[in-house]
Amino acid sequence: MTTPPGTSLEMLHAVGELLAAEGPVEIGTMFRSPGLRTGTKIFAFLGHGDYLIVKLPRSRANELTSEGSAKPVTMGTRTLREWVEIPAHTSPDTTLDTWTALASEALHYVRSLDS
Repeated sequence: MTTPPGTSLEMLHAVGELLAAEGPVEIGTMFRSPGLRTGTKIFAFLGHGDYLIVKLPRSRANELTSEGSAKPVTMGTRTLREWVEIPAHTSPDTTLDTWTALASEALHYVRSLDS
């Protein structure tokens, strides 16, 4: 593998490029943050700081939150049940692997909602 990206935005672009093999993925915006979308649906976007926020089935989001690898996303006073934030790791390679795997789950989940 080549040198992993350094910034969160570079990491997001790398994740998008890796997921492009699974079908059309584009960079879009959500809440004024860069994100990944398929068609018109955002499935992942950058949070403040070094976080990737992904949309997953509620049960999977709860699982990641319970094990401590993700935190629930709160907008104002409302906790979003299907969105979790995933922190960057100290290792860029680990961050890229983790973010790509969870973004792939999110991509498949969002696409399943159209069915």
